[in-house]
Amino acid sequence: MNKNLDLCISNLGTVRNNQYQIAILPWGATEPHNLHLPYLTDCILSRSIAVDAAVQLAADKGVNCMVLPPVAMGAQNPGQRDVAFCIHYRYETQKAILQDIVEALQHQGIKKLLIVNGHGGNTFKNMIRDLAVDFPDFIIASSEWFKMSNPKDFFEQPGDHADEVETSVMMHYYPELVNLKEAGEGAARGFRIPALNSGKVWIPRNWSMVSTDTGIGNPALATAEKGKMFAEAVVREYVEFLYQFSQADTVSDLY
Repeated sequence: MNKNLDLCISNLGTVRNNQYQIAILPWGATEPHNLHLPYLTDCILSRSIAVDAAVQLAADKGVNCMVLPPVAMGAQNPGQRDVAFCIHYRYETQKAILQDIVEALQHQGIKKLLIVNGHGGNTFKNMIRDLAVDFPDFIIASSEWFKMSNPKDFFEQPGDHADEVETSVMMHYYPELVNLKEAGEGAARGFRIPALNSGKVWIPRNWSMVSTDTGIGNPALATAEKGKMFAEAVVREYVEFLYQFSQADTVSDLY
């Protein structure tokens, strides 16, 4: 167990004996992931990656980070809220949560935060810009764990949601939470307008019109071995960034 680096299982007796340079905040969502993965998949995977990175960083570089409990309040597309227990949280709600966390950390002497996002519907750039005005001495960095390494180097059919990637990584960390036999095919409809499919122009996808099982991408080829290799590659990238991030005491040190 990693009580000194994972606040979900830590206690004050452990925490008060350590110095922490960075807080890591996993952020996910409350939403279905096809028919075979948990609603909190984005929270589970972002936390697992974050803890592995914190453990490796401490072992390799002697830098302590505290992984905070994951936030399950994610932004959802139209159509997703039609599915049972899929919950949409507004920008204002997410920003208020992030601001409260930053205020607490700054008061306690922590000046750096890395968000490890696991949900594609979340975006933090404007929140971070606003908070940089209110907390000029506090540095917030944002990342998406599934983009830290290229999925195409590890998977045959990577998709967008509850796909071969997420399923494989969940099989690596928590195989007991994956029922691949129940999975739908993750078939998805694209837009009729090419610019929307290419990403040149953006509107939110209406999930109920895009997917019949909430998945986008076929998970059938997922394996724990693929998930392990990808997770390890992602963790290596985080360790390198976090070490470099730990060397910056002020914003000016980033340049």
